[in-house]
Amino acid sequence: MLSPPHRASRRRTARRQAVIWRSERARKLPVSIGGIKAFRQQYGADFVSVMPTNLYGPCDNYHPEDSHVPAALIRRLHEAKIAGAPTVTIWGTGRPRREFLAVDDLADACVFVLKHYSGSKFLNVGTGQDITIAEFAQLVGDVVGYRGRFVFDTARPDGASQKLLNVAELTRLGWRAKIPLREGIAAAYADFLAHGGKRSQVPLQEDVNISA
Repeated sequence: MLSPPHRASRRRTARRQAVIWRSERARKLPVSIGGIKAFRQQYGADFVSVMPTNLYGPCDNYHPEDSHVPAALIRRLHEAKIAGAPTVTIWGTGRPRREFLAVDDLADACVFVLKHYSGSKFLNVGTGQDITIAEFAQLVGDVVGYRGRFVFDTARPDGASQKLLNVAELTRLGWRAKIPLREGIAAAYADFLAHGGKRSQVPLQEDVNISA
């Protein structure tokens, strides 16, 4: 939930499902995209919503069991590098394609939407570009400095073959993501190192051997 934010709070706020409103009153109410639409219809309020794609960036959750793909790979490959593990196993074939958006880009998009959009339909926020899981793992490995080999466990499910948001409407309004994927992952890894994975509530296991 987001009103025009101070930069210090952007990352924490934008990581949640981004529900935006322009009313002070709405801050006290539990809302969803459906709730926002209902308020518009019932009260004529200028409430708008956005739906982001997969997010990554500083202030992420690096827990080894319940983090999302970018944070999980950062932690896993960092630990594999420290341990000198020769291989890291990735579930599935590595061929599914996914889209990733830097959390600071989402925050920027939210502010842009507040200024330039008043429609009733939610807007997708993404980069408009995707990458295979295998390519993404290699990119994260390059940033982290992991020099081992990836093994793909094809006995594990792949999930959907592609998840890519249609961002045509937001592009038409004049907004595009600005942070290149490699640059954004580098910033996320720097944040991980600076905080030692403390947000995960699980100590880093520097002697773990992640291998096939």
